[in-house]
Amino acid sequence: MYENFDAAWHHRALSGEAAAVDQLAAASLDPLYRFCFYRVGGDRHLCEEVVQETLVRAIGDLAAYEPTRAGGRIFPWLSGLARNEIRRVLSMRNNTASLEMLWARMDDDLRRIFAELDSRPLEEETLRREETREMVSAAMSQLPPPYRDALEAKYVLGRSVREMARLAGGTEKSIESKLSRARDAFRQTFRALVRNLNAEEYPVGSYLS
Repeated sequence: MYENFDAAWHHRALSGEAAAVDQLAAASLDPLYRFCFYRVGGDRHLCEEVVQETLVRAIGDLAAYEPTRAGGRIFPWLSGLARNEIRRVLSMRNNTASLEMLWARMDDDLRRIFAELDSRPLEEETLRREETREMVSAAMSQLPPPYRDALEAKYVLGRSVREMARLAGGTEKSIESKLSRARDAFRQTFRALVRNLNAEEYPVGSYLS
């Protein structure tokens, strides 16, 4: 779903084909909302504004998207636009300096995490923390969509590896490999979020409410 934005789609979208533009909106609304929600402090109205403006910007700047270089995966480009939009809207509000600093550090961590994943387990005491549920949601929202979708299919929807392979039209081995990478990405993202939140003077709830 997130890897179908290839050169052929790009050509159709640039030519103004409505179906191509609709495809972008349909595939992007949910992952963009998840990605932006915690970055704007859990403000739903502000999140909706950011997502809408990001898509408007994406459609207007679509010529800047390079499908061959991106491997047909458009979400990393969209999330870059969303980061810029988030910085713009937060700069217009008071008391957002800490929130901006938090996610600036998170972005630095995420670039490193996704470049080189490891598989160290989470500490049990971390998993017992009261805010774990919100932290899990925040961490999941920052994962690349293919990783998040794989984890949700396995652990939320309860699908077997065999069923996931059938639905994806791939092999069980490829699904197991993706799940392994997704679990590693989640662990590191979760730890990075805990680390960066703890570096702030304010309680976790002020960012995850």
